[in-house]
Amino acid sequence: MALDRRQFMKQAAVSSALAAAGAVFPGISFGDWNKLTNNSGIVSWQKSPCRFCGTGCGILVGVSGGRAVAVKGDPNCSVNKGLCCMKGYHSVQSLYAKDRLTKAKVRKNGQMVEVPIQEALDLVASKLKQTIESHGKDSVAIYGSGQWTIPDGYVASKLFKGCLGTNNVEANARLCMASAVTGFMTTFGIDEPMGCYEDMDHANVFITWGNNMAEMHPVLFSRMIANRKRRSNVRIIDFATRFTRTSQAADMSILFKPQTDLAVANAICYEIIRNDWVNWNFVNEHVSFHKGKTNIGYGTEDHFAFQDKGENISFAEYKQFLEDYTPEKVEKISGVPAKDIKYLAALYGDPSQKVTSFWCMGMNQHTRGTWINNLVYNIHLLVGKISTPGNSPFSLTGQPSACGTVREVGTLTHKLPHGVVMNEHDREMAARIWDVPVTNIDPKPTYHTVEMFRALDRGDIRFIWIQVTNPMVTMPNLRRYRNGAQKDDRFVVVSDVYPTPTTDVADVILPAAMWIEQEGLFGNSERRTQHFAQIVDPPGDAMSDTWQIIEVARRLGFDKQFPWSEENYIEKIWEEYRLFHAGPKHEMAPYKVLRERSGVQWPFVNGKETRWRFNPKHDPACTNGKDFDFYGKKDNRAWIWARPYEPAAESPDDEYNFWLNTGRVIEHWHTGSMTRRIPVLHNAVPSAYVELNPEDAAELGVVNGEMVRIISRRGQIIIPAQINGRGVPPRGMVFVPFFDESYLVNEVTLDAFCPISKQPDYKKCAVRLEKV
Repeated sequence: MALDRRQFMKQAAVSSALAAAGAVFPGISFGDWNKLTNNSGIVSWQKSPCRFCGTGCGILVGVSGGRAVAVKGDPNCSVNKGLCCMKGYHSVQSLYAKDRLTKAKVRKNGQMVEVPIQEALDLVASKLKQTIESHGKDSVAIYGSGQWTIPDGYVASKLFKGCLGTNNVEANARLCMASAVTGFMTTFGIDEPMGCYEDMDHANVFITWGNNMAEMHPVLFSRMIANRKRRSNVRIIDFATRFTRTSQAADMSILFKPQTDLAVANAICYEIIRNDWVNWNFVNEHVSFHKGKTNIGYGTEDHFAFQDKGENISFAEYKQFLEDYTPEKVEKISGVPAKDIKYLAALYGDPSQKVTSFWCMGMNQHTRGTWINNLVYNIHLLVGKISTPGNSPFSLTGQPSACGTVREVGTLTHKLPHGVVMNEHDREMAARIWDVPVTNIDPKPTYHTVEMFRALDRGDIRFIWIQVTNPMVTMPNLRRYRNGAQKDDRFVVVSDVYPTPTTDVADVILPAAMWIEQEGLFGNSERRTQHFAQIVDPPGDAMSDTWQIIEVARRLGFDKQFPWSEENYIEKIWEEYRLFHAGPKHEMAPYKVLRERSGVQWPFVNGKETRWRFNPKHDPACTNGKDFDFYGKKDNRAWIWARPYEPAAESPDDEYNFWLNTGRVIEHWHTGSMTRRIPVLHNAVPSAYVELNPEDAAELGVVNGEMVRIISRRGQIIIPAQINGRGVPPRGMVFVPFFDESYLVNEVTLDAFCPISKQPDYKKCAVRLEKV
């Protein structure tokens, strides 16, 4: 086919870029991209949400010759308005590395052997059945993630909870979003943010609580920066434990000692009350005060159980509780100058300022994660800055469907798609929709994620199916859980797209279709459901995780519950799932609407999205006739909690004298199994490192690039030093990103967790350092 000049230039640019990429990182098979059908250079574009993080950017994927060859931002998506970050722009390259899993593998005589995928699925079904017959229904489990599509998580829950009768269903969002959920539930009685990204266009004060948005949510951060550039009165305050790129871009950076955000939040509330900045009309009409148990432990022992029940207190009692948190007292605990605490309180307390607070893992991966979520809500509730444009406490997510698949579908041990297993009405509704006896659905939760892997170690769980996640890199106190998975009488099934340390421990590996190689739906941080069509074909025998589960369910005799054909199963699953959320509090958009649009926010009522919940001007679920209706609670009020400061589960001492903090970098996502196979991202940051404060480095005699041994009570790693890089920790702290499987920092971290949410604390444990 003849090419015109424009097509020739495009084709030449693509060929040149791919050749360069292959030279940079030889493990990537981009050469095949040059062999486009008809060599026409013609590109067709289709919409999709981005595969990475929980922002939910809309992208347009360019396809030529059956390959995804390009990405650009979707201008019709209100999330990103045509902009992407570096991961988004290069996302489609993650489909085409040479070591892509395309055939099923089964362990035979200690070796992994390729087999037809139908044979592998037969083995999975038979092992699942045998394990239940020998050890009972709770000896089997499935572990997914916030990268599961909504249909993936829905059929997993239906099979395990509805058909097999076990609540052993968990997702890795337990490791990143569980405290956000329990924070919402304890304060509002209902999950997910009341605001939306549009708040960034209205607010003039942004406070990021332990959240490096410039790297973790760069597109959202760019919207904040654009707002500040457009309007002269916009301020960004970075409140964090280390100096980051967010700190550099902020108008003010305030550093606090790990765990002491609890004390600072209470001090802000103290100042708001002392200065009479309380919005009394709002508080008197819409708020009640409560206290819960204290000294609740850290969940480090097995079979940890804890229930938090609120006890009503008066405003006077709450005010008295705050007397221990004057700015001057809290300065001694937190290291934050009293004047800075007063400044933060003045921003929240000034009625002329619209304030949006953002947070993510810094607050959620916290042994008091639920409490610190509650305390930031307390601040907004005291001043009435909530559920209106620009006034928003906003918990961000880290995975593309942590909200849609985990929080909305309910892929946690205690959850159902519309409620909880403990509630009889919720069980009856699920049984009716799933067409199973209600007695199938166990009213008792089993294991949250950390306890699930402890149960696998103990032998209470003998069979586990892991999909779309890499726990042999991400679990805290990793060595214990890897050893447990490798015990002889455990059977591990892993569905994934590339080899990982988790596939290394598998007995069966199932090749999975990736993202745009299947049809699916994600749900992002702002309650936005996003549909994507299958754009390209999966390689070899790879199939979607949804269809893998359906295949196994049918082998187990559940054809009636999984009757769908491959041609329309996503649409049928979605319309069945919508039945759980009918009504103005959580109505989901119809399949046809989702196919047409670049995302739709729920509740979607009478053809209209809900931007701000609990506000009758925007939310059709409000029925109390007042200015706000916090309908999640029986008293129709939001709850302010008296939550104290308590120290971390493990703090530095004479033997282990440094804090260790872990997290991400902008170039890589989670364990790097996809982004490290994208040449430009891999080349930008090819390996992990440990950030050191320059003065600490000088004392150790370490310079950039030299190796440092990090030692905790659980393990150690040897890793190169980075000094005065993009991030600079304060003295006495080090930071390690966790994307690099060559440096398994989670062998060092502690598996303590928030006793309410059961979410582990990856942000602080005690270590010592040695120069190697």
